[in-house]
This record gives sequence, structure tokens and C-alpha cells, in this order.
Amino acid sequence: MGATRRMTVSQALVEFLGHQWTVDGDIRERTIPGMFGIFGHGNVAGIGQALKQANVEQPDLMPYYQARNEQAMVHQSVGYARMHRRRGTFASAASVGPGATNLLTGAALATTNRLPALLLPSDTFATRVADPVLQQLEQPWDIGLTVNDAFRPLSKFFDRVQRPEQLFSIALNAMRVLTDPAETGAVTIALPEDVQAEAMDVPVEFLQDREWHIRRPLPERAALARAVAAIRAARKPFIVAGGGVLYSSAEDQLRELVESTGIPVGTSQAGGGVLDWDHPQYLGGVGATGTLAANRLAAEADVIIGIGTRYSDFTTASRTAFQNPDVVFVNINVASFDAYKHGSQLPVIADAREALAELIIELEGFEVSADYAQTIAAHKAQWDALVDDAFAPSGLALPGQPEIIGAVQAASAPEDVIVQAAGSLPGDLHKLWRVRDPLGYHVEYAYSCMGYEIAGGLGAKRGLLADGDDRDVIVMVGDGSYLMLSTELVTAVAEGIKLIVVLIQNHGYASIGHLSETVGSERFGTWYRTYDETARNFQGDQILPVDLAMNARSYGLDVIEIEPGPSAIDDLAAAMATAKASDRSTFIHINSDPLIYAPDGAGWWDVPVPEVSTLAATQSARAEYLEQQAHQKPLLG
Repeated sequence: MGATRRMTVSQALVEFLGHQWTVDGDIRERTIPGMFGIFGHGNVAGIGQALKQANVEQPDLMPYYQARNEQAMVHQSVGYARMHRRRGTFASAASVGPGATNLLTGAALATTNRLPALLLPSDTFATRVADPVLQQLEQPWDIGLTVNDAFRPLSKFFDRVQRPEQLFSIALNAMRVLTDPAETGAVTIALPEDVQAEAMDVPVEFLQDREWHIRRPLPERAALARAVAAIRAARKPFIVAGGGVLYSSAEDQLRELVESTGIPVGTSQAGGGVLDWDHPQYLGGVGATGTLAANRLAAEADVIIGIGTRYSDFTTASRTAFQNPDVVFVNINVASFDAYKHGSQLPVIADAREALAELIIELEGFEVSADYAQTIAAHKAQWDALVDDAFAPSGLALPGQPEIIGAVQAASAPEDVIVQAAGSLPGDLHKLWRVRDPLGYHVEYAYSCMGYEIAGGLGAKRGLLADGDDRDVIVMVGDGSYLMLSTELVTAVAEGIKLIVVLIQNHGYASIGHLSETVGSERFGTWYRTYDETARNFQGDQILPVDLAMNARSYGLDVIEIEPGPSAIDDLAAAMATAKASDRSTFIHINSDPLIYAPDGAGWWDVPVPEVSTLAATQSARAEYLEQQAHQKPLLG
């Protein structure tokens, strides 16, 4: 038997994680550069003690960071992973019961976004010597069931360390999935609180440096040949670029391909940044929240080339975006699950960068027609003019969200990162934000989780700082999302991590309010108003006396309040300049008119409307719904 060390399960896991490295070509970095943790009786003597011991003996082995909410720990991990193109992420340790289940939303978000996050929820006693323990769920039909079993459908890998010696295979398999571009997402290792503190003899080789090399599979020749033939035969090809382009660092190859062929590009939310906004072939976002330019070209395209996209319903506009009756789909994706989406007959299972490099060679000499090139340029110019108009100062006391976005855009540097996740902002940013850097656009829209913004922005800033990059991270958030999860601002203050937070005060749910109107529910339950005892609803005129600027000030941030008035946009620009010049986190509060909308991009989203109703608004919405539904295609391929 080889050399061993006597350690607890928690001590062994912490040291193991500190020696894992991701290798991607010439880049080598820590796979797990640190661990977030909130301690309770389930992990304070296990993971908590192991982190303390490591902090005393090897401070750089596994740095510990505080958080204020377990869900936010995972959001920070995801934000970090996005900035590191999935090469690194954080571990998140939580206690038994509510601490563990607070991680569930974060787990779903990580898996849905195909971004790695390591979750370490504590579990009840494996020995059941203390049964039921405080916060234990009891189910008489399955005594062995715990709340952590809820992670199973949310995780790309799940296991429970029931005995100390199981740690070795579980930890290695967890790392395999975390670093697999086709399988990554939430990875969950449930840790019973008694097992965490149990001792075992740990092989020294388990604790040594280990490298995990990112796989970059090449496209199969036959599949590539079929795709090339389809593209060469196309008269109006169109590329849908997703997050996979960024995660494989393929933006240079994409640029080379479109510049040589003239093929236009639309992006999913995750694909924002693959081309600069003013690139001649870039038409902006595509789908339900896409631009008019991208959606018009997508509707007429005869070949759609999907690269690294999972084809969500927003990207396909609920299967209404691609209207050419003879459209053919070439789906390039590292994951076969996504490559075969929607019945594609031309899947290419490959890394985006490797596939694009091959397409550059195989499509040499191919160019779109002069007529199509002129159409592309005309649509782009028309949309750019619409955005210019939307950004133009109106002088209104309560500016609309598009105007606010324009002011923030103008005050930002080309390399700055915009972070968003839920509400009306993702749709407006997808249409309007003029991305000028591959990492400059981070809108979490696979799960569209209210409350992600501040924690995700904090994780993004951590990711940048880890690379010595001190560019600004700008978090734009509505009051609805802010009220869901704002407490990680305390974490930013505690660690001196700078964020710029622009809070848009809508006095309600702006996005769902607008959607409510379109489905005939007349903004019911979407305003923040005092309760009307007579009408028994929240639809009155009395706005809640909630002061979010004061709330942010109480967290320790610098706060700039923009007073309503004709100079609001100029004041916002000045506030942004002050925030950028500061080395502290700044919270900018501005009131808006939520009824002023961005230019229409002709995208649709399928939200069913009741078939019958006594409300005239719902009846009208149903008629409109049926008209739009008629454009849906049963399959894309």
C-alpha cells in the first residue's frame, strides 16, 4: 500500500479540491479557486473545520469566502465560470436542511446555463444515530430520503458520501463532469454531517495535483461534408451563435468565417459578445427578444447554422422565427443533446472552435450574393437608426428603460461588463446593448432567475480580478429582482470588491406587467401598491413608501440618487462617471416609466392565453394568440 495521511473526509475533500487544475490549450488554471460557505450544525465541524485548518496551514490552498445567502453562492460561482469560459468555478458549502435547499435554485440555474458549479450540501446522519436530527425531513414511505435528493434532477452529477472511502470515486467523477464541456452544470456531493468528521487513511496520490484537459472534439468528416454541402447550396444562410462560441474561445474563428463568406449572424442571450455590435455581419439578438434586423433575416433564411446554441424557445421565438418552408438546420454543438435539437437532420457534434476552423477551409471561395449582402446591410442600418432614436434623450421626468440603457452604454468603456438576468431588462439589452468585448455581455437568461444580478455580477468581477483584469462590472437591475436578493452587496463591501449597480425603480414588475397586458390579465398583481381592502387587490394608486436607495446605503455602498426631472438622463451620465472613477461599489438609483418600451423586434413568445374568459381583454388576447400560434412549426429540422 502506498503512503497515506490520516484525515477527515472534509479535510481530504478540501485538500483534494485545492489541487485540481483545468488545462485548455496553453491555459492552466485552478478548477476550484475557492469555496463559499455558510456554516450551521451540519457542516461547522466538518467542512468548516477543514477550511479553518487549511487557512492556518496552507492559506492559498482553498481560500474561504463568506456569503449572505446560499443561493447567491451558486450565482457567484456561475458568474465566475462565465468570465473564465467554464474553466473554473467555486465550491459552495451549506448546512443541513434549509441551508442545503437554498442551493436548489442555483443548481437549476447552473445546469440550465451549461455552466459549472460545485455544490456541497450537508446531509443528515448517515449512521442515523441521531434520528431525526434538527431540520431533517422525514418521509415514512422512504426513511432514507433527505432534502438533498431534490438535487438529483437539477444536477449533472449527484452522489452522497455515505462512507468515508466513497469520497475518492465520488470526487473524481465530480471533477470529470465539472470539466466536461458537453456535460457540465451543477455537480452535487451530499455530505452527511457525521461522515464529514470521520477519519480515514487517504492515499497521498489522491491529494496531489491533477490536471483535467478540456476536450475539443473535431467534427466527423461525413457530418461536416453534409453541412458544407447544405451551406454552399444556400442562397440566404444565417448563423445563430450561442454561448458555446464564447466557451470555446471561438470568436476569432467566427469573425474570420463571416468576413470571408458574408453570412450574417444573430445571437442568443448567451452568445452576446461573439462579434462587436458594429461588425457588418452582426445583426444583434435573434428570437423573441431579438432585433428586427436579425428576425427578418432569420424568417427568410434557407439554411440556419446554429453554433453552440441550445435553441431555447426565446431563440426560436417559440418556433416561429424561421419561416422559410424549406429551411435546413445545421446544428454544431459539443453536446449531442443540443446538436439534435428540434429534429435537425444535419447535426455536427464538435467543439465550436474546431468546427469553425474546418468550415473556414471547406467554405473557401463561398460568398453570399451581392443582393443578399445589400439586404443584410440595409436591415442593419435600419435597426441601428432605431436604436439611436431609442437612446435619444427625451427630457421626460421619468425616462423609459431604453433611454436609461443608452445613457449607461454611453458612459461605459468598451471592455466593461453588463450583467442582468430577469425582467424586462434582458429583452431590452438583447436588442439595444452595443457589445464591444467578447466578455462584455453577461445576461443569465437560460433560467432567467430574479435575484441573480448582484450575486452573478459579484462572481463575474471575482473572475476578472483573478485574471488581473479590473474592468468595471455594471449590474443593471429592476426593483423586483433587487428585492428578491440584494444582500450580496454586503459581501462586496466586506471584501472591497467594486460593482456599479444601476437600480431602475419601476414600482412593480415591469416585464411581467407588460406580458400580463398581452395575455389579457391587465397587469393584475404586478404593481407595488398598498392593499386595497375594498377592491381586495394591489391595483390602486398608493405607491409603497419603500426607499431602496436608503436600503443600499445601509449596506455600506456609495449611493447616488437621480431625482425625477428633465435632467434625469444627464444626471445619470454624471453618476456613471462618478461611479467609474471610484474604487468603491456605487449604487445609482433612478426612477423610470415602465410603460415606455424598446423598439419592436417582431419576435413572439408562446404564453398560452385562456380559451374562454368573461374578460374582454382576455378574449382579445386569445384572438391575437391564435393568430401568432398559426406561425409555429412542429419541428425545426
